[in-house]
Amino acid sequence: MSDDLRLLERAGTYDPVALAEIYDQYYVRIYNYIYHRLGDPGISEDLTAEVFLRMLESVKAAKAWHTSLTGWLYRIAHNLVIDHYRRQTKREGPELNERVIPAADNPVLSLERLLAQQQLREAVHTLTEDQQQVIFLKFVEDLSNAEVADILGKTEGAIKALQHRALASLRRALEGAG
Repeated sequence: MSDDLRLLERAGTYDPVALAEIYDQYYVRIYNYIYHRLGDPGISEDLTAEVFLRMLESVKAAKAWHTSLTGWLYRIAHNLVIDHYRRQTKREGPELNERVIPAADNPVLSLERLLAQQQLREAVHTLTEDQQQVIFLKFVEDLSNAEVADILGKTEGAIKALQHRALASLRRALEGAG
């Protein structure tokens, strides 16, 4: 039995040490994944908490995924992000970014950086769902092709192909935006 399965079994008994271990090990990774998909820290915190709540409910109901704890948590996070987008109403015009530009920083450079981030986020949203996941898991979460393949239930060859196509699409989208 793998360490992840033992950890899930202990979590199912509400073992506080096991729950804390899962939370400590995965909170930042799951939060970063959600944040980079949504770009909103508050919503990202809420959805990250929801990931761990759903994990606990599933473990207690004996509906836990028994292949990979990491993959399962990312799958829950992915589903919550999709649900969030489905609930979100369409707004007219571009979304305003309410981040404060630091006074010590050069305001022009800060604005250019924010615009570049927004262009990248928009370009990423033009990718297929699988391509988006590969990009985030590979370059934001710094996972290997094997880990990404395990999480997404694909072969390493498929992950390499998705990554190649995604990067080519991003390059075209960003060149068109520039």
